[in-house]
Amino acid sequence: MWGDPNKLSRDNLQKEDINPGVQYTGVPSQDELSRCPGVPTETRVGLGRVACIECVQEIPCNPCEGLCKFGAITIGEQITNLPRLHEDKCVGCGLCVAGCPGLAITILDRSYSDTEATIDFPFEYLPLPAVGDQVDAVDRAGQVVCKGRIVRVLRPASYAGTAVICMAIPHEYIDTVRSMKRLPRRD
Repeated sequence: MWGDPNKLSRDNLQKEDINPGVQYTGVPSQDELSRCPGVPTETRVGLGRVACIECVQEIPCNPCEGLCKFGAITIGEQITNLPRLHEDKCVGCGLCVAGCPGLAITILDRSYSDTEATIDFPFEYLPLPAVGDQVDAVDRAGQVVCKGRIVRVLRPASYAGTAVICMAIPHEYIDTVRSMKRLPRRD
């Protein structure tokens, strides 16, 4: 139905009606995200920091459940269940972000300011940005969406090499932005 998945262009990833999903493109489609039990409601995102688990593949994985000290993430008996977010229990601590081997968890906060929201995301590239840097914020497919401002960079030893970056972005992009463009290597 979709033709040769190797011929899908990056431009097609922007058109949700063409994106056949994570299995073919590595980018979850809107349909997959709408069925994901780890995505918080808009109301909860507006109340403050909350995890957003965009895990759409039923694979044997459950580190997020064990990392959450508040019982806000459950997998259940079947290890291939999609992680379920119990948004009323989530405090937005972010421990799950660096611990997800699929890099599928972010922390969203629409209450950051009147004009900006924040997103915390895992980042495994060097160099790391510095607090205050203006960077290109990107969507799930790596396309630049807007400018973002780095608010915090966390890299404790317990994160095993995965930094967690907190970036402020305009409110209207909280559902679209999921990371930042890699910075050029410094010599």
